Amino acid sequence: MRSVHFCEACGKIQPPAPVDYFTFFGLPRKLNLDVSALEKDFYELSRKLHPDLNARADGKEQEWSLQQSSLLNDAYRTLKDPIKRTQYLLQLEGVELEEQSKSATEKARSSGGVKKQIVPPDLLEEVFELNMQLEELRAHKKMGEDDPALIEEIGRQKLELEEKHEALLRGLEVRWRMWDGMIQREQNGQPVSEEERKQERDKMVDLLNRRNYIRNLVRDVSEVLEGS
Repeated sequence: MRSVHFCEACGKIQPPAPVDYFTFFGLPRKLNLDVSALEKDFYELSRKLHPDLNARADGKEQEWSLQQSSLLNDAYRTLKDPIKRTQYLLQLEGVELEEQSKSATEKARSSGGVKKQIVPPDLLEEVFELNMQLEELRAHKKMGEDDPALIEEIGRQKLELEEKHEALLRGLEVRWRMWDGMIQREQNGQPVSEEERKQERDKMVDLLNRRNYIRNLVRDVSEVLEGS
C-alpha cells in the first residue's frame, strides 16, 4: 500500500508518514522492480511535491513539502539501484551489513582506526599474494624503478577479480528471484518460515559482502597501477 502524500478531500500535501521506501512508492518488498515505472512515479510525485510549487501554501504545508520531497529523493535513489535496494531491504529485515564502503576506508585512514573488513575464506591465499605484490610494486615506485612483469601480473589478477565481481552479481540476481518468489507466496497466503527467510537473507549477505570486498580490492589495485 502506498503512503498517503495528499489529502483525498482537499488535495493538500500531508505530513510524511513513518514508512519504509517501498511503502512510500506503494511497492512490495521485492528485489526485482520495474525501474521505468518507478522513475515515472518519481517524476510525477516530484512535480506535485516540489517546494517551489507550494511556495504559497501555509508554513506547515511548505515544511511538509520539503520533508516529502527529501524522502522522495532518498527513496528513489535507493530503490532504483539494485545493490542499494538489496542492502536497504536487508536492513529492514534487521541485518547488519559489513562496512566496506569507500567512505569507511577514508574514515579509517583519517582516524587511524581499523576498518571492519572480513576476507572471504576462499580468497585468503589469493589476496595475501596480491597484497604482497602490491607492496612490492609500491616499493619499486618509491625507488623510481619499474617492473613491467610485475605490473602485467597484477593487471592479470585484476581482470580475474573483475570477472568474479560480475559472477557474484549474477549470483545475486538468482537470490533476488528466490526472495521475490518467497514474498509472492506470502502474498498468496502461503506461509513462509522464519528459517527460510533467514537462509535467503544469509545467502544475499554473503554474496554482497564478497562482492563489496572484491570491488574495494579492484579499486585498490587500480590506484596502485594508475600510479605506476
